Amino acid sequence: MGEVASCTSTPTIVTEHSEKLYSIIREGLAEILEPKASPKSAQSEAKHQTVFYNPIQQFNRDLSVLAIRIFAEDLAAIREAGHRTNLSRNREKRRNKTVKRKELQEIPKKESTNLSGDVPTDDGKQDIEKPFVIEDRISDHQNHESHKSIKRRRRNDVLEEVSSQPTERTAIDNGEINADKALTATDDVLEQRLNSHSKVEKRKREENASDKGSPEPKKHVSFDRDEPSVDDSLVTNNKPKLPIPQIGCSSEETSEHLHQKYNRVKDLNAKEHILEQEDVSSRASEMDPSKNSAESTQLKIEGSSSSNSKIANTTNNPVPFRILDALSATGLRALRYAKEIPSVSSITANDLSSSATASIRLNVEHNGIRHKVHANNGDAKAHMYAVADSRGSPYHVIDLDPYGTVIPFLDAAVQAVSDGGLLCVTCTDSGVFASVSWLEKTFSQYGGLPWKGPQSHEAGLRLILNAIASSAARYGLAIEPLLSLSIDFYTRFFVRIRKSPAEVKFLASKTMMVYNCDQGCGSWTTQYLAQSREKTARNNDKIYTFSLAQAPSTSPYCEHCGFKTHLAGPMWGGPLHNPHFIQRILDLLPSLDTKVYGTIPRLEGMLTLALRETFDSSIAQQPNSTTAANPSNDVSSNTTLPLPVPSLPPSRRDPHPFFLHPSSLARVLHTSCPPESALRGALLHLGYRATRSHTSAGSIRTDAPWSVIWEVMREWVRQKSPVKQGVHKPGTAGWGIMEKDRSKKGVLGAKRELEEAIGKGRDVEALVKEVQAALWRIEQAKGSAADLEKYGEGSGHWGSDALKKLHELDVVFDTELGRESQDQGGKKMVRYQMNPRPDWGPMSKAKGGS
Repeated sequence: MGEVASCTSTPTIVTEHSEKLYSIIREGLAEILEPKASPKSAQSEAKHQTVFYNPIQQFNRDLSVLAIRIFAEDLAAIREAGHRTNLSRNREKRRNKTVKRKELQEIPKKESTNLSGDVPTDDGKQDIEKPFVIEDRISDHQNHESHKSIKRRRRNDVLEEVSSQPTERTAIDNGEINADKALTATDDVLEQRLNSHSKVEKRKREENASDKGSPEPKKHVSFDRDEPSVDDSLVTNNKPKLPIPQIGCSSEETSEHLHQKYNRVKDLNAKEHILEQEDVSSRASEMDPSKNSAESTQLKIEGSSSSNSKIANTTNNPVPFRILDALSATGLRALRYAKEIPSVSSITANDLSSSATASIRLNVEHNGIRHKVHANNGDAKAHMYAVADSRGSPYHVIDLDPYGTVIPFLDAAVQAVSDGGLLCVTCTDSGVFASVSWLEKTFSQYGGLPWKGPQSHEAGLRLILNAIASSAARYGLAIEPLLSLSIDFYTRFFVRIRKSPAEVKFLASKTMMVYNCDQGCGSWTTQYLAQSREKTARNNDKIYTFSLAQAPSTSPYCEHCGFKTHLAGPMWGGPLHNPHFIQRILDLLPSLDTKVYGTIPRLEGMLTLALRETFDSSIAQQPNSTTAANPSNDVSSNTTLPLPVPSLPPSRRDPHPFFLHPSSLARVLHTSCPPESALRGALLHLGYRATRSHTSAGSIRTDAPWSVIWEVMREWVRQKSPVKQGVHKPGTAGWGIMEKDRSKKGVLGAKRELEEAIGKGRDVEALVKEVQAALWRIEQAKGSAADLEKYGEGSGHWGSDALKKLHELDVVFDTELGRESQDQGGKKMVRYQMNPRPDWGPMSKAKGGS
């Protein structure tokens, strides 16, 4: 399945570069050159390859390629949707201007008709001169518009004629003609032809004026070369065209830029013409519904299908999509991005080590992608700050995969990524963000305290996300986690960064503290730092108000077992994933070649678990049912772009942020561990949702409250796995939980009465009578469940409505209902990765040359 198998089972391919022998290591569609080792060090070479090229590392890179590929498609869809919106807005503006112009032309006519009739004036006489004044104004306006229309039509014809010269464009592309000289010559040709047309038109107007005896129009609109021609279609009946770009460029522009300008204008004109045809047909059908015949219906169907294909063809033009591999090492990620993501235009592979940069250049040349990948030797932070300060072209994707923590790079990365760009982050210091051994280190780096318990890695995800969100919020940037995974010993994030000060306001209301009962039963309670409330304004718009949260949300002692709780956080309290983004990746998996992506089984298993963690009912349960297999691994054949990935509301919180372990629950109660299917079946039978967590094997993630979870466990002890009397010692967490068992309601009611009697300070004789009475009532009520229930209602603790409803729950351990094979159609999935060798974990930092 992984790279190790290919390295050990197949013969090593050797190639020669610059009189040196190299071994070729393949992953995906990329190849990495490793210096050929001597026979004595062959064993150490194989061990070295298993460190960097193994299934666990390949899973990270396969996932990154697919996530960035889906993001690139989503970005293209967003651009296309924005372009369509702009075109629609422009058409509406032109239509409104045309309507207003017609209204202005008809109003003077009505006034002229009224004034030419027998309408008396204030002096009792008819006004004879005023109609002629208005008619002169109408005539001048019409002449002005006609002359303006002629000028604009002439300008469009000349621009089309000049811009469609294939010889000049070919000569420029071949390097025979300098781009600046060609542009200057094009300007001269434009000016000459425009002057020639102007002279001819002027001569024709003079001849017509002399023949008709009418004077030449006084108002003359001079033609300006810089005059914008966006609204030319307002006064002409020609098909609408977007303006040709201003001809003329600086000396830094090359022939490639000129060629891209021509192609881009051509594509925009094609889109405009297609959408205008659709608009004209729709308006015609609205004006004359009677013409809705079979011919018009067939024409509409053919037109829509052809327009989709034409618009899809216009998107083949290269659109800028820039990626930064900030810590590239050998450049393997950059090579795979360049060869496996079709929409990538340029990639910068950066590394601080000069020897690593030389290796990147060698690998780039070997893979034949010098036109896409550029190797840069420098500090990653300095490079990203330079991009942010230059106000140039930011990166659409920045990938950060350091040794250890990513915190030192976050401030520069959030500024160097584009608005709506993707930030890919990896952290390998799980000993810091997922351990309490160095909690002072955790707080200094991530701004929060770690979690103690089985959920430490999932809490680490939220600590890192909170650090990313805090770094971005300083610059008015909001984050949206698209995918956040805890994989083996590291974490991997795909976060969208967008410029939105309004969304930044929700950060405090999505940041939480956690009260963790780590010494007792293991339950937790969340406390958000602020509150956001949705309101409706007077204009029916939704607005949000923010206020301080009331604290604390719980007592310092656990409400279930009575132990003291400890703080963790602050940490991210919003969603970890976008289910729509995960669904797009799952839909892509069947079309991939298993020889290129060797970790597809685990990708499918882990992404399916992450999708189910969201508890989003709007996503289909069968994620791979919409895509047919396509081993060619080519996305250029797609005729239409998918819809953009929907964004989650910025105010959304994650109400169920952590998972639980059935084995940990059984350990507290000193009972046998219930099967996962039995516990999930009991929760599903009660109407709650339950699934696995991608973070840990044997875990359950549910939206059931802790009071229900412990009631289910008490019923497990009572129905399936009873414990001996005296196992739960007073003062332990298990004793505190089992004291609330529904079978002990009568005893606990008597205990509550005795405690109240002692609290009132009665004498010894009175207390003896109270004890004897309580014992007599318990003895009389034995065997009668109704009397026990009635006696329990007399207690202030057990008589509450919440506990009464809790004890009325019908707990059924339905293993068939809890089997996950029903959700996945009986298909086995590789959910959790096995270690490739013993003692697997993070290695020591690589040491490269200076």
